[in-house]
Amino acid sequence: MVETVLDTLLESPKLTLYYRKIGAVLDEEKRKRQKFYDTMTEQQKVEFINGESVMQSPAKLEHNVASNNLNILLSAYVIRHDLGYVGHEKMLISLTRNDYEPDVCFWRKEKSDDFGPKQMHFPAPDFIAEVLSPSTEDIDREVKFQDYAAHGVQEYWIINPDRKFVEQYSLQGEQYELQQKTDSGILRSSVVQGFQIPAAALFDQQEHFKMLREIVGV
Repeated sequence: MVETVLDTLLESPKLTLYYRKIGAVLDEEKRKRQKFYDTMTEQQKVEFINGESVMQSPAKLEHNVASNNLNILLSAYVIRHDLGYVGHEKMLISLTRNDYEPDVCFWRKEKSDDFGPKQMHFPAPDFIAEVLSPSTEDIDREVKFQDYAAHGVQEYWIINPDRKFVEQYSLQGEQYELQQKTDSGILRSSVVQGFQIPAAALFDQQEHFKMLREIVGV
């Protein structure tokens, strides 16, 4: 699809006019993006998407439960096996055009070892999970879905806390392919070596605690 659009533009006699217009749009976005960096605060959950600052509303309890549960389980596993670094909610991922704050993300050790203690902008993770809410579902399923794939995020989970299921995608070439959609099955990460949890551990606190004990070995 991308190649078809690009080929059409390259063959158009208006190519130079398109180039100038695109350049003007990107220059304006660059100005807005710098303002976004200058004015954002640690107290805000805000993203920069296609030239606009997008403020996130406060999370519902069910959203917070699923996000925290995955963060705790994944962090415990990654720390125990020294696999890299897990970020939660306030890590600013700066891609070529947009900036996101994913709910949960993971970088392999070869990337995270280069992170500095005062670093505020981070490269594309190897794994991202987004927990759906009514105000963000379209973004999570469309813009982020395309952007994460384009920047090589190898695994993407979309978590629905209302209906209590998880969609697990893996990057095949330049596009995501659905590996499974489950509310009761086992989620086996293709990126975090050996990490596997029942989907229920993201939504049910007793299942979560049981899984946490298994991970930490107590």
